Amino acid sequence: MIMSDAFDDFRAYAVRALCKARSMPQGKMKHLQPVAGRIYNLLKKEAAYAPNMQHLKDFRAAQKLERSLDREPEVAATDRRRVTSPASQDMGREVH
Repeated sequence: MIMSDAFDDFRAYAVRALCKARSMPQGKMKHLQPVAGRIYNLLKKEAAYAPNMQHLKDFRAAQKLERSLDREPEVAATDRRRVTSPASQDMGREVH
């Protein structure tokens, strides 16, 4: 990202994040996705006044948040597969 194009880049990231949030199902991830969009929007407003290298740190933090949101459903699905209900565990045991 070139700092002279920071305003346009942050705007594009904000729009993408907010559109992604609208298409997500209800839940924690849908609540957190707009947070990333708001961060990009604030960075866009700051970049409109003057280029600032500190924006990159905030930008990377927002990207890290979005990446963690993308991984969260996969991790939750994996955890659900590992956990079995007590009833299904008892079905394989013989009653004495």
